[in-house]
Formats: sequence, structure tokens, C-alpha cells
Amino acid sequence: MVRSWNFGAGDEQLSDRPGYELVGVVGMPPRAIGPGRAIGRRVLFALAALLVVVFVVYVDREGYRDANGDGISLLDCFYYATVSLSTTGYGDITPASDTARLVNIVLVTPLRVLFLIVLIGTTLEVLTERSRQAFRIRRWRRTVHDHLIVVGFGTKGRSAVDAFLAEKGGKPDQIVVVDTDKAALHAANARGLVTVHGSATRSDVLRVAGVQRARAVVIAPNRDDTAVLVTLTARALAPRARILVALREMENVRLLKQSGADQVVVSSETAGRLLGIATVAPHVVDMVEDLLTPETGLVLDERSVVPAEEGRSPRELSDIVLGFVRDGRLHRMGETGTEVLRPGDRLLYVRKPTEHKPADEDGGKGAADTASGTP
Repeated sequence: MVRSWNFGAGDEQLSDRPGYELVGVVGMPPRAIGPGRAIGRRVLFALAALLVVVFVVYVDREGYRDANGDGISLLDCFYYATVSLSTTGYGDITPASDTARLVNIVLVTPLRVLFLIVLIGTTLEVLTERSRQAFRIRRWRRTVHDHLIVVGFGTKGRSAVDAFLAEKGGKPDQIVVVDTDKAALHAANARGLVTVHGSATRSDVLRVAGVQRARAVVIAPNRDDTAVLVTLTARALAPRARILVALREMENVRLLKQSGADQVVVSSETAGRLLGIATVAPHVVDMVEDLLTPETGLVLDERSVVPAEEGRSPRELSDIVLGFVRDGRLHRMGETGTEVLRPGDRLLYVRKPTEHKPADEDGGKGAADTASGTP
């Protein structure tokens, strides 16, 4: 059962809330720190606090009184620092001068508190984690841009993420997942992805995900009516972003296009066609699966024509060219007008996963398109 997040009375202002109020809505990927390293850091903090107190007491040792009356040595300073920070306080060494007492009030007492916090840091971890999350959320919201938003982290959404990460340059910190299912969000966080808990049909949730600065939005919900509403909302907020939608029924494609989708993939129709082909040509289906599977076999890709290729025939290139896009229209090989490549054409070709992909002037839109095309 899909659960929705209840944002309370101030729904319309969610994107304007400070970072600490978005803890639980925005999920930052966890930082993996081993237990040995965590304990070691706390021990170092405790030693640093101890050494500071030893230094301060040794510098002002004339202002302290020892019960033995034989003066304060360096060993006595270590002893005093240890019993003071641990709050044991035997009283055999005490600050006698006004300066020593002032230093104890201003410096030693705060260090004593810090020392205790370090020692019981595991107990306070839950309290400090929220503050760390709030700080990370604030920093992320200031810096996130040109990223990919994935609405729905089900089978289709995860496949889209896999395809995006398989591209050269695809990184987890470039992806934001929006979903209402907490289990899906936990799975996305575990993969290093930033998540936003809420319904993408709400404009404020998409604003929190940074849709205004996103490069592309992949919409892969379980219902077609939800996909239409999310597309309308995303297009209104991000007129320049590419919107790529997965649908169940072919009859809704036209509605999605009218709603602002740049590309629509019909999962049920695509699966049905593959099943039909498999009855007469099963190896064709194997080849299609190979082309759609990242990092294995061959890869369908898209890139801009480089200057050295302008004026040449696509058949003369080393790449296997299936067609190209010119002025927003797809031209398949063999059609009239495909004999010569022109500046601005975008090649649709087959390459090996290990082959170097030429630099792309559009900032990598081809990668987002490839991710969206996974049924």
C-alpha cells in the first residue's frame, strides 16, 4: 500500500522551509564510517581536550596550589587535567590565583563538558544526527543543479537509474528520487542517492527536489493518471527540462505529449511487441535486450556529429549508425536526405560499452534519454 506524507497546514511553503524542517522529507545518502574509525576520532578529540588543559595549567602553574606544597610539575598538570575533565576532582591540586580560577571557568569547564560529550558520543549520536542532516540538506539545496529527478523508484525507476549510472560520467550525486514509499526511499539512499519523501503531483515537493534546475525528469509511477498529473506539474515548474515518462497504456501517449512530455515509453506495448517477435524470431529479442542492458554486449547511444564528420555519409563512419535527428525530426538510414551529415545532427548509433564516447555539446542529454528509454 502506498503511503503519503502529511505535511501539515503549511504545505504551500514546503520548499521555503529551512533545512532542519526538511529532515525526514529529504533523505541524504548515509556516510559509511567504520566503528574503528568512529571510536578513533572520539579518542583523538578527548586527547586533544586533555592536552589543551595540560598546556594551560602548565603555563599558569604558579597559580595552582598543591596539597604537598612542593609545586606543580608537568606530571601534576597531567594529573590535574585528567581528574578535572573526568569530574573526579580529588581536591589535592586546586587553582589558587584569580587568573587560574578564571581560566578554569572560561576554558577548563567547557572542555570538561566537551570531554564528557566525546566519551558518551554514541549515546548522543541520535541527537547530533539530525543537526548533521539539516546541515547537509542546506548545503545540497544550495549546490544541486543539472541533475536527474526520478519520480517513482519501482522497477522502471531503478532500471532508469541503472542505465544513467552506466553512462560515462553518471554519478549517484546527480540523481534525486521522489517517492511516497519509505522502503523505496531507503533502498535509494542505500545506493547513494538523495531522496525526497512526498507525492510528485505536488509542486512544492518537486521544488524541494530542485526541479527548476534539473536537466531531466524521469516519471515512472504505477498509474498513468499519476504520470499525467506529475508531467503537468513538472512542465509548469521546469519549462526547459527534458521530461521522460513511462506509461502502461498506449492510448495515453497523446495526452502525455499534450501535457509536456518530451518522450514517452509504453512499457506494456513494448513488452507485448517483444513477446510477439519472440514467437517467430527469438534471437531478435535477445539482441534488443542486449542493446538495452548497460555495460554488456552493445549499447544504443546518441551523440552530436563532430566537425570531421560533417559532409560525409553516415555509412562511411566507423560507428554503426541507425539514424540521426535533424531539426527535431528522426531520420532513419535509407530514407531520403540521409546521404550527407550536417552540422547540428545527432547520431543514433551502436557502440561497445568500452568504447570512448565523444564529448557532447548538450551537457549529456543523451545519457538522460538513454536512461528514460528502459521499459
